[in-house]
Amino acid sequence: MAYKENLDAAIFKAYDIRGIYPGQINEQIVNLIAQTYLKFLSDKLNKPIKDLKLVVCRDIRKSSEPILNEAIKVFLQYGATIDNLGLVSINDYYFAVGHYGYDGGFLATASHNPPQYGGVKMAYKNINYSDSIDFVSGKELYQILQNLDFPLVKEKEKVKGTIQDRDISADHLEHIFSFIDNEKLKPLKVVVDTGNGMNGLLLPKIFSQLPCELIHLFPELDGDFPNRAPNPLTAGAPDKLAAKIKEVGADLGFICDVDGDRINLLDEQGNFYKGDMSMLPMTKAMLDKYPGAGIVYNLICSHSVKDMIKKWGGQPIRSEVGYMNLARHMREENGVMSGEVSAHFAFKKNYYADNAFIALVLTLAAISQDGRKVSEIMKDYSLYAKSEEMNFTVDNIDLELDKIRDYYRDNILDEIDGITVEAKDWWFNVRASNTEPLLRVTVEAISEKVLKQKIAEVLGMIDIKK
Repeated sequence: MAYKENLDAAIFKAYDIRGIYPGQINEQIVNLIAQTYLKFLSDKLNKPIKDLKLVVCRDIRKSSEPILNEAIKVFLQYGATIDNLGLVSINDYYFAVGHYGYDGGFLATASHNPPQYGGVKMAYKNINYSDSIDFVSGKELYQILQNLDFPLVKEKEKVKGTIQDRDISADHLEHIFSFIDNEKLKPLKVVVDTGNGMNGLLLPKIFSQLPCELIHLFPELDGDFPNRAPNPLTAGAPDKLAAKIKEVGADLGFICDVDGDRINLLDEQGNFYKGDMSMLPMTKAMLDKYPGAGIVYNLICSHSVKDMIKKWGGQPIRSEVGYMNLARHMREENGVMSGEVSAHFAFKKNYYADNAFIALVLTLAAISQDGRKVSEIMKDYSLYAKSEEMNFTVDNIDLELDKIRDYYRDNILDEIDGITVEAKDWWFNVRASNTEPLLRVTVEAISEKVLKQKIAEVLGMIDIKK
């Protein structure tokens, strides 16, 4: 099949598949992806394709409806049983795969990419952990695809599969509220920016069961995302939310990415907190509920995270970057939740998957319990001065890493994900991008003065391409 030879390998990412629609990804390519996914599931679960039960859904992107329709066509041709959730957030999707025990799930989304992108996220039942779902790596699927002949004639069924619509919102709401005691929440005024994305659907239903006032920014679903960038970490993306918080005198705010799995906290002054700091209030709430539990954080998080976890009696569990890695550490080391700088927050009792709604209600519970202004709480949690993750183009990644390795040899903590160097009053991590000729650098120190010195020291060693 010609489309197999014309595939752009770059769209197959570590955790999903994403590319510009319809150039890099289109219905013909999705046809191959859907067939490959069925073969992957059949082999992974040791189950004939015709016996697979799948859940499918999509986001509001213009590319997502044709992508999903093509996948459904393929799944029906091969005899699968399908429940269609329609338009939902990725939080609803993960919940459905885990809660109802589907063999697999297929979500048409391009995550937080710009509007012209299309894509797919695939999940499946974890055969080793009955309370967990797992995620399909786009890179792994690409390797399988290369070794298949299309169409998969042998597996095609004479009898078509079946499809029905399903509404899971009531069950999902019950699940979200199982994490907190609604009656202990205070009547906080909360501004939430869903960016014309998928969390705009369930969010009002959540707040209808809370004593809090919701001011909802950009609730309408719009695949052009006209009001701000789909990615909350884009420069300027939180500005309208920050302004609204100050205008209405809100207690706090949240901003979501448009597929819905990431969520960042803003305080009453409009200050924006990255994921490592945003996770701390919800971490406090989880440790109050599960004393002594393990909390997973990735290795570029502020040391404030591990220090506060220890202060609250929890067990800090350090992980490589990437939510597949954090889920693995949660399962293997008995963690109850995990968090990343990117603002992915996952929970053991949410099938080890992300859920921004659970993160939101836990944060409200923690703020209510503390009673102080959010800015005062976050000031107490901010123990160090930390840089943004800085990205630099270099000619030879291995050569640059070797220079770092040689110079800081006596202070290398580990190399589980790049090189992490620990000194008395500062630390840093340098790691390679998985997809680009980039080095990613994070530095943290005990003060702004030391931070500036150490950033200059580390960057002075790297031959940055002009």
